[in-house]
Amino acid sequence: MLETLTKPETEALDLLRTSIAAHPGRIALVSSFGTESAALLDLVARIDRSLPVIFLDTGKLFPDTIAYRNALITRLRLSDVRTIRPDPAHLASFDPNGTLFARDPDLCCSLRKTMPLDDALLPFEAWISGRKHTQSDSRATLQATETGPDGRIIVNPLRAWTQTDIETYFTSRNLPHHPLQADGFASIGCHTCTRRIQPGEPPRAGRWSGTGKIECGIFLTRPVAA
Repeated sequence: MLETLTKPETEALDLLRTSIAAHPGRIALVSSFGTESAALLDLVARIDRSLPVIFLDTGKLFPDTIAYRNALITRLRLSDVRTIRPDPAHLASFDPNGTLFARDPDLCCSLRKTMPLDDALLPFEAWISGRKHTQSDSRATLQATETGPDGRIIVNPLRAWTQTDIETYFTSRNLPHHPLQADGFASIGCHTCTRRIQPGEPPRAGRWSGTGKIECGIFLTRPVAA
């Protein structure tokens, strides 16, 4: 019996296959293992379970996220998940007591996310992102592939997916949800900078609430990693 695919699913799989073939051994998936991450991880696993998956452990993640990561690795049989962490020397110099997030959230994200990811991506010429048009105004014009601030190609296979598309895919593939999603967390990052959303708020309203910050910095212009 032939598998029936939705249009968003077909388009995402086609883009992933093309991109993986165009960068053999030089493309990775960057995943937060957040509330919607299982969809993209599953799509990639259907093509190549050995594709490198980069996971940023900032040192301030919810324990539930770590448990969810472990569960998805087992369920999807992902064979190359690389957990990367901030440089201990950088943390000792700039965030010795772990409270930098409250004083300078941009620098905190730089130390705990941007800089470690720059290093982890050095072997690659392209990477796969789970960003979507619906997440924020700054992501509303995402293209299928883009050139990132460091010159690498960023592939956005879920860019046009709606919340309904995500929910349909989770259901059709019987994917487990992040354990905090049922507790009101719609977009999940570090526990220090993530809150539950209120009725009527957009999903990312719970990220860096009250700071005016909308991105961690990974997708913002910055110097190329040395």
